[in-house]
Amino acid sequence: MKNLIVSLLLTVGISGMAQAAGEPVQPGDAKAGQAKAAVCGACHGPDGNSMAPNFPKLAGQGERYLTKQLHDIKSGKRTVLEMTGLLTNLSDQDLADIAAYFASQKGSVGAADPKIVARGEALFRGGDLNKGLPACTGCHSPNGAGNAAAGFPHLGGQHAQYVAKQLTDFRKEEGGRTNDGDAKTMQTIAKRLSDEDIAAVSSYIQGLH
Repeated sequence: MKNLIVSLLLTVGISGMAQAAGEPVQPGDAKAGQAKAAVCGACHGPDGNSMAPNFPKLAGQGERYLTKQLHDIKSGKRTVLEMTGLLTNLSDQDLADIAAYFASQKGSVGAADPKIVARGEALFRGGDLNKGLPACTGCHSPNGAGNAAAGFPHLGGQHAQYVAKQLTDFRKEEGGRTNDGDAKTMQTIAKRLSDEDIAAVSSYIQGLH
């Protein structure tokens, strides 16, 4: 996979996309972003609908959220081993264009496990008062569309395996995911979720639309 990515990088000439110093970043251009996102398709699918459950679907994701994640990964604030070095030579404009492209695509939807869907739905829609868990709908909306303007991610249809990993990473005391802002909202919530809770809500999200 790594050799494929390197090959694609050379093919599209990403190293030649460097932004001139001081050049202002314009709003993301989806058309320009399609070409720049060619290398991303190796893992995330050409239109952002990845086939592998460990790689997130990017199609239809909020542009603001995508841009933040790309910047956090590039700076090292968020660690994604599979993306190490892939964004190094991309300018802020490149990242904005890539985010705009994937945000403009239509996301696909999977299916929830019927054995645990009821528990997942209860957590997503109602939280758990005894555990101090708020409903996911407060930030991610009842249909999982998120809040693009606020930068809250679209969850509906996302791979259950990927969602479960992110929740588990947010839950870790050390070496986990910490780029959820100063309020540490997701870290706080994830620490109150059991493994069973994570499996159930992740499965429910996979089939949500």
